[in-house]
Amino acid sequence: MAYNGKRGYVSNDNISIPLFKNKWLDKLTRSHISIPVSLFFLYAAGLLYYTKLVTELSNSQVVALFFGGTLFFTLVEYIVHRFAYHPGEHASESRQKFCYTVHGIHHDYPKDKQRLALPPVASVLVATILLLIFRLFLGKYAFAFLAGFMVGYAMYLLVHYSVHIFRAPNNFLKALWVNHAIHHYSEDEILFGVSSPIWDYVFGTIPKNEKKKTSVEVKAH
Repeated sequence: MAYNGKRGYVSNDNISIPLFKNKWLDKLTRSHISIPVSLFFLYAAGLLYYTKLVTELSNSQVVALFFGGTLFFTLVEYIVHRFAYHPGEHASESRQKFCYTVHGIHHDYPKDKQRLALPPVASVLVATILLLIFRLFLGKYAFAFLAGFMVGYAMYLLVHYSVHIFRAPNNFLKALWVNHAIHHYSEDEILFGVSSPIWDYVFGTIPKNEKKKTSVEVKAH
């Protein structure tokens, strides 16, 4: 559920609306899942190749930096989702509108396939900004670390797309479907981790009532 400024908190599954009146501008807010995922995987591969080409880092260092970057992404995912995308009912009207544009519309229309991934223009922009930031603070270690971060990002996009479009599997991954269903259809102030629940456990944003998982699972699937 999400605040839209007029109807309060709502949730609709199978329809979509334009974000902008200009059709070309609105097209920039849409993307097929394969485009940003492919860009991020290719970018990560290029960063790893560049790391081996221009640095003296050992293979073990590269692997450690890569997985460190992946873990760091899960933390950033949690922080952004919780504090940037869900401002709360007491946030200013302007902030509510901004959050609705970048994320709230997804809560209103969670099965809109074209808005389940970052659009290509935004993907390239984000990748470039992250490279500049990581290079500034990490120096030669930035490339392998960012490669892991971008793979984490790509995996997040795949998980997020899957939990909205496909039925939950009958294995340990089912928990990701259930957790995100609770976040969308029951309480949007808990379970902010999409690709991993680790930070929800760390920061205490997991359901206090275990029965909720079963009831929401039945409702959502």
